[in-house]
Parts: sequence; C-alpha cells; structure tokens
Amino acid sequence: MQIGIIGSGSWATAIAKIITDNGHAINWWVRQSENITYFKKRHHNPHYLRNAFFDTTKINFSDDVVEVVKHSTIIIMAVPSIHIESVLQAVPSDLLKEKKVISAIKGVLPKYNILLHEFLEQKFEFPIQQYFTLLGPSHAEEVAAEQLSYLTFSGVDTSTTSEIASYFKSDYINTIVNNDVVGVQYAAVLKNIYALGAGIAHGLEYGDNFLSVYIANCANEMKVLLSAIKKKEKSDEAPANYAASVYLGDLLVTCYSLHSRNRTFGNMIGKGYSVKSAELELNMVAEGYNASKCITVINKNLGIELPIIDAVYKILWEGHHPAIAFKEIEKILF
Repeated sequence: MQIGIIGSGSWATAIAKIITDNGHAINWWVRQSENITYFKKRHHNPHYLRNAFFDTTKINFSDDVVEVVKHSTIIIMAVPSIHIESVLQAVPSDLLKEKKVISAIKGVLPKYNILLHEFLEQKFEFPIQQYFTLLGPSHAEEVAAEQLSYLTFSGVDTSTTSEIASYFKSDYINTIVNNDVVGVQYAAVLKNIYALGAGIAHGLEYGDNFLSVYIANCANEMKVLLSAIKKKEKSDEAPANYAASVYLGDLLVTCYSLHSRNRTFGNMIGKGYSVKSAELELNMVAEGYNASKCITVINKNLGIELPIIDAVYKILWEGHHPAIAFKEIEKILF
C-alpha cells in the first residue's frame, strides 16, 4: 500500500512519525514549499513537534495535493475540518475511485454541519465502505516522545480495518478496531466541546472535585446524544461500549491534559479572553469552538436536551458570561 498524508500540523506529523518508524514510505502533502525545504534539511517539522526526527528518505514530499492523492492508495486526511473543503477542491472526483480514505479529523465541516464521510459522499460519490477513521485517545506530543499511546480504527469491514491498523502498531502504539464509524466521529467532536468547557471551568478556578462531576455528566450527555444519532441512522450494529477508550478515554484525556488545545482555549475564555484574542494567542485551531455551533444546529433536528453543550455554545457564540453560565451548569450536575 502507498500511504499519503494530507496535512502537516502536529497530529499529521505524529501520524507520519508512527508510519515511517514502522519502516513504511509515505507521500506527504505539505502546503508550503519552504517548509518542505526546511524539512529535508533539518529532518523535522519547522513548526510542530520539533523533537520528532524523520528519515526523509522514506518521505516523498509535495506541495501538490493532487499528486499525493494520485500516487497513494491510502489517503490520511489530517487537516482541521474547517480547511478540508479548500484543500480538496483541486482534487478531481474520479481520482478518489478505488482509494481508501482514513479520517484523522476530529471535527464537523462547519459550512455544512456534516462529517467528512458525508462530505466525501456528496462531493465525490465516495462510498463509506472505503472510509475509515483514526482516532485516540492520544496526544501528538506523547506520540512524538514515544510514550505509549492508543489509536482506534473504525471501518465498516473489520478485516480491512484491522489490516490498516497493523501499519500503525508498534512498541509505543497499541491499536483497537471497531465498526462504529459514525459514532466515533461524533464522539471526537463532542469531547472537544466538553474539553473546552473543562478549560473554562479551570479558568474560572473550579477545582478537581467539580471537574470530576462535570466530566461524568459530559460522558452521560455524550452517551445520550450518540444513542440518539445511532437511532436516527437506523443502525443495526450492536450497542457501542461508550466506556471504551475512543469514547470515555478520549473525553478524559482531552478534558484533563495540558496538551489539549481545546482545554487551553477554554481556560483563556474562563480567564476573560475574548474568543478572537484566545484564537490569536493559541495560534492553532481549537475544533471545539466551531463544533459547539455545529452540534447545536444538528441537534435542532434531534431535539435532545444538551445543557452542557448549550452552555458552552452560549458562552462562545452568544456572549454569555462564563461565570454565570457555569452557575447554571452547577444546578444540573449530579
């Protein structure tokens, strides 16, 4: 298999490290040619995970996304969800035929309020049978440091999903396989919103006792929403184990870890930063920001009570004061 990676941020860089450490060559799309020049000379990403060094003889760099797609049989999408449409606009629809796409994206496309597989189906007539997801719980920084991390791969066909997962398993990466393609993507979206809320709570100087109850309620709210989505999809799959690592585990690490950009973003909001100021200070995309609006829109058709997501949405998009909003959250936690 020829593996292509679309994106050059921290998570894309961590994924590239895993694959090349396992001895596999990759085609890697990096948007700016000067970054490619730097990478070839210094053997590390100039902007992200600078302590992760690469054998660049295993990497075919290109700033042309069409070339990377053309020469790859497996394409890993690892750019922020807000940018995916512009990245793929130059790719002819027939070029994706017979390809396998792996989504490492943890967000909803905000322009359409849909997941990546839905976008690919609408714009490229891409079948879900050739679509897979690569999710956590894992932070790019710990992968770069070769600390034991866990990746969950989801796909309709368990055999093919397991084969793809085998390319990633190593001394510092354990792999898990499931077939809840839609559910794991929504779980990744939701945990970013909840982590942003956890950051707001920390910025407001709530302690660990409150945070533990907050996260327990987030896990319950997530389960309610994911169950409603599965029911709407009329899925005949067995009920998912929402206590598993890709659901609860990823929620916990994203809410608690100092590596979490969503938690960091929320912490700034809790301390009084405006959304714009927090974005400029962070200089990275916090997926939970747009996701809170997307899920609020999506939930209008579901009608599920989501008091925590509603509170985060109102803080970020309607200007509600964080302290007042969290006083309301206190009343519903159990």
